[in-house]
Amino acid sequence: MTDSNMPVYTYKDFASDQEVRWCPGCDDYVVLKSIQKALPQMGRRKEEFVFISGIGCSSRFPYYVDTYGMHGIHGRAAAIATGVKLANRELSVWVASGDGDSLAIGGNHFIHLIRRNIDINLILFNNEIYGLTKGQFSPTSLMGQKTKSSPYGNIQPPFHPGELAIGSSSRFFARVPGGNTKMQQAVFIEAEKFKGTSIVEVLQNCVIFNDGAFDKYTDRAVKDDAQLYVEHGKPMIFGKNSDKGIVLDGLKLKVVTIGEDGVTEDDILVHDAKEKDTTLHLMLARLHMPVVTGIIRAVEEKTYDELCTERIEQMKSQAKFKSVNELFASGETYEVK
Repeated sequence: MTDSNMPVYTYKDFASDQEVRWCPGCDDYVVLKSIQKALPQMGRRKEEFVFISGIGCSSRFPYYVDTYGMHGIHGRAAAIATGVKLANRELSVWVASGDGDSLAIGGNHFIHLIRRNIDINLILFNNEIYGLTKGQFSPTSLMGQKTKSSPYGNIQPPFHPGELAIGSSSRFFARVPGGNTKMQQAVFIEAEKFKGTSIVEVLQNCVIFNDGAFDKYTDRAVKDDAQLYVEHGKPMIFGKNSDKGIVLDGLKLKVVTIGEDGVTEDDILVHDAKEKDTTLHLMLARLHMPVVTGIIRAVEEKTYDELCTERIEQMKSQAKFKSVNELFASGETYEVK
């Protein structure tokens, strides 16, 4: 039912009075504007939104969005957000976090947030580097990548956020390019609608310490052929001429060209984001050329906050005592004089 008293918001209503300070050209500006444009379309009152962050460039988000919020400590945003959601299930709780914040010191909080399926939205800014602390390699930095802390090349294999999230029982995983505000807005709105933990990975460019990290996917000259945007119920077709597609070749995904070797559109895999089995979703999350963007997985199950509330109500209905005072006054009592 639509609330007839719902205020009509614009993106300006979600822009704070704080000076936005990121490096010129950083994709964080795009994500911020996308969120500010998406929030008015979510059908919620402004006071129902909460943004929580840890430490990192992206973690300045709560200052720049005119909502309730908290700037937490390194890697602990998910834990704070969990407490907020359990305290008030009616809130729309968002976490802004980087690949270092969520996948290094916050790694356990990240995977257990997903495992529990708490109704929280986490935006994972993945720039494959530590930006705020000036260019050390992160858990998503590539093998051989030269950074301030790996001048001879990184020798640690990276996490793949999609694989990690889905492997942790993620019910909702999406990926968006850092410079595509239209796609970001659409995905953020769907993440808000989803009941459960939603993880949105942003392929975010760091212009200072890892510039061009995702150019092979996002550069204007190649993006049509290097990105596969998936939509539930639609065939996985991409390419500048919409003539490329994905088929299953044995146990692998394969890129084919429609019209060649007898391939027709009917042969192309149709995306099913709601399939409970994670096999194909994992394959899509790991695909590198093209990289898969859009909502890869969206499987609704009961959330932890729902189950927690149900358990509390169940135990209250069975409890012998209805208050702490009743408990204190029960059984044998004595008075100290």
